Amino acid sequence: MTEQAKPWDFVYQEAGVTLPPFDEQPLSVYVQEHAHAIPDFPALKFYSKSITYAELDRLANQLANVLIDLGVEKQDVVGFHMPNIPQYVIAVLAVAKIGCAGSGVSPLLTPSELAYQIEDASISTLISLDALANSSLAGIENMPSCLTTVLVCGATDYLAPAELTLPTLDNVNVMPLLAQMAAASDQFEQREVHWNDTFLIQYTGGTTGKPKGAMLSVRNIVRCAATQYALQPLNPGEETFLTPFPMFHIAGIGGVVSGLRYGGCGILVPDPRDLDYICDQLMANPPSYFGAVPTLFQMLLQHEKFKKIDWSKLKMAISGAAPLTADDRRKIEQVIGENKICDAFGMTETSPVYVVNPCTRIKPSALGIPVPGADVKIVDVETGTQEMPVGEPGEIITAGPHVMKGYLNLPEESAKAMREFDGKTWMYTGDVGFIDEEGYISISDRAKDMLIVGGFKVFSVEVEDKLNSLDFVANSAIIGEPDAARPGNDLVNVFVELSPQSQDRDKGELESQLMAFCRKNLSPYKVPKVVHFIDAIPLTAVGKIDKKLLRDQLSQKQA
Repeated sequence: MTEQAKPWDFVYQEAGVTLPPFDEQPLSVYVQEHAHAIPDFPALKFYSKSITYAELDRLANQLANVLIDLGVEKQDVVGFHMPNIPQYVIAVLAVAKIGCAGSGVSPLLTPSELAYQIEDASISTLISLDALANSSLAGIENMPSCLTTVLVCGATDYLAPAELTLPTLDNVNVMPLLAQMAAASDQFEQREVHWNDTFLIQYTGGTTGKPKGAMLSVRNIVRCAATQYALQPLNPGEETFLTPFPMFHIAGIGGVVSGLRYGGCGILVPDPRDLDYICDQLMANPPSYFGAVPTLFQMLLQHEKFKKIDWSKLKMAISGAAPLTADDRRKIEQVIGENKICDAFGMTETSPVYVVNPCTRIKPSALGIPVPGADVKIVDVETGTQEMPVGEPGEIITAGPHVMKGYLNLPEESAKAMREFDGKTWMYTGDVGFIDEEGYISISDRAKDMLIVGGFKVFSVEVEDKLNSLDFVANSAIIGEPDAARPGNDLVNVFVELSPQSQDRDKGELESQLMAFCRKNLSPYKVPKVVHFIDAIPLTAVGKIDKKLLRDQLSQKQA
C-alpha cells in the first residue's frame, strides 16, 4: 500500500530534495572507507593540529583495542567526559568499531549529577579530561559500582603533551589515555553491528525531574547525516564544517557525524564562548557548513572578525536549539549572504533534526518542512488524538527512522512519549506549532511555555520576538505565573536584559517605554503584567534561555 502523499512532497520536487542511497552502517565504517579513499584529507582540525582520515582511523583502532583489553564488550557503555577535543571523536569511533554504546557526559555536571548519569547509564569506562577527573569526578562521594575504569586525557595531548595528574578513586582503575593508546595496535577488525543497536545514550536537558537517557540507534544517528546530504549535497574531501555545539549535546555530535559520514573536515571548538577562536578558525578555514544557536549568532554579529570571514564557499548556515527571529535572520544574511541560513529543528529524542528549511526553498517565517523520511502531524494538546486543521496550533508529533528507541530503563516515560497513532509510532515532542498548506511548520512554543490568559493562548516566543526588536532590549524571556485570582490563568512576566548602551538608563523610564510598545504592538492579553530587569538572561550549556532557572527565581520572589 502506497503511503498518502504529503503536502511537502511538492516542495521536495521544487527544491530538488532527494534522499541519497542509504546504507545503515556504523560511523566507523564510513571513516575507514575515507581513510582509504582520501587518506590525507584532514578529518579534524584542532588549533594548529590537523588529523587526517588515515590518522583518525588508526587512532580509533588503537582506542578500540585499549577498550577491548579492558574488558569492554558490546553490552557495555563508555562515557565521554570532555569538551570538543580530538579524543571525543576518537572515542565515538572506537565505540562504533566495537559496537557498544557511548554516552556524552557534560563537563558542566556537578559531582552528584555526574554520579547519577554514570549509574543510570551503567557506564563501566569513562574517558575524562584531567581537569574534570580531578574536580567533579573526584568529588563524587559514593562512586557508582558500575564504573571500573577511568582513562584520563589532556586538552593538549595532540598539541603539546603534558604530564597528567591522575586522581585516586576508590575501586576504580585510573590510567592515562595517551600512554595506553600508544602501546596498542593500530589495526582493528570492525565488529558486527546491527542498525538497531544502541549507538549513543544521550541525556536530555531535563526541564522537570531527572535527566533521561535517550537511546539512539545506529540508524538514528547516521540517517540524520543522510538527510542533511539530501538538503545540500556534500563532496567528500572538499567540505569544511564548524559547529560550536558541545558534543555531549545531540546537536554537537550530530554535526560531527554529518561531517565524518561524508568525508568533511570538522573544526573542533572546545569553548563555544571563545569568539576570537571561532572567528580565527573560520578565517583560516572558510566554511562550507556553519551551525550555531541564535544567541551565538547575536554575539558573533558584534565581533569585528566575523564580518571579515570569507563566506563565498558557504553552502548552509544552520541555526538550531531555539527560534531565530526575523530581525536576527536579516542581520546574519547581510554578512553571510542571502538564502544560506536555515532553521534546523528537533530534539535529542529525534537524533536530532526532523524539520529544516531547505536553502533552495526557504520560507523565513517558518522552521521548514519535515526532512526526507520524517512524518509530522499537529494534534490537539489536551489528548493528542485529534489531528488539527491547517493553520491551527497543537502539539507537534513525528514518526520515522529518526525517532529514538526509547528512554533508558524508563518504560513508562517511553510509553508516554512514544504512542501509537494513525498506524505509526509517534514521538510526542511537547512542542506547540502549526502547519501550512505547503507543509511548512512554524513553532509557537514549548507546550509548558504556552500561557493561558482569559481563555486565550499566549505563545512566549511571539512576545519575545517583538520585545527583542527594541533598541534597549538585548534579550528577553516570557514566563507565566499562576494567577491566584483567576485559577487556570497565567500572569505574563517578562525578564529583560538591557543592551550595553542602555545599562545606565532609568529603569522606570524604560519600563514605561516597553509597556507602551507592548500595548501598541500586542493584543491586550499578551501584554506583560510584570517587568523584571536582570543583568543577563541565563542560558543553558547549549545556549538556550534557561526558563527553568527563571521560573525558580520568580517562585523565590513570590515566597
